[in-house]
Amino acid sequence: MTPTAPIGRFPIPELDELPEDIRQRILTVQEKSGFIPNVFLVLAHRPDEFRAFFAYHDALMDKPGKLTKAEREMIVVATSNANQCQYCVVAHGAILRIRAKDPLLADQVAINYRKADISPRQTAMLDFAMKVSTSAWAVNEEDFAQLREQGWGEEEAWDIAAIAAFFGMSNRLANVTSMRPNEEFYLMGRVPLQ
Repeated sequence: MTPTAPIGRFPIPELDELPEDIRQRILTVQEKSGFIPNVFLVLAHRPDEFRAFFAYHDALMDKPGKLTKAEREMIVVATSNANQCQYCVVAHGAILRIRAKDPLLADQVAINYRKADISPRQTAMLDFAMKVSTSAWAVNEEDFAQLREQGWGEEEAWDIAAIAAFFGMSNRLANVTSMRPNEEFYLMGRVPLQ
C-alpha cells in the first residue's frame, strides 16, 4: 500500500488552533458533507486570506441570479481543466454532478465542453469563460454579442467573467500549494439519486 500523500505542501493547522470563525466554518462544512474538503485545511494556513477567499467565493457561487448553480460549476470545471488544476476539476466536478443530477456531465465538461451534452446557451457561456480564463486581454465586443445572442445579459457576463477569474486565481494557488483532492470527491454524484 502506498503511503498517503500530504494534502498540501504548507503546514496544515490543527482545528483547535484556528480562529473560532474559521474553525466553525470548517466544522459546519464537515457536518454537511461528512468530510472536510482539503481546500479549507490548506487555506486555513493564512486566516485573513482564508476569510477573503471564501467571502468572494460565496459572493460568486451562492448568490441568486440567472446562472444556475450547476452552470456556475460548469464554468469552474471547464476553466480549471484549462488551468490544469486537479483539485478544482475533481472537487467541482463532484459538485457539478450533484447540482446537475447528472453523473456524466462533469467529465464531459472537463474533457471537452464543446462535445458535452449542454445547450448552445451553455456553450456560449463556457466559450466566454474560457476566453476570460486563457486570454482575457482579447475579450471584445464580439464576445459580449455572442453572449447576448444566447440570452445572456451584461450582469451575467460579469458573473461568468468573475467566476472564471476567481477560479483562475484559485487554480494557481491550488497548484502552487500542491492541494490534493479528497478521495471522497471522486465518487460523489457518480450514481444518480433515485
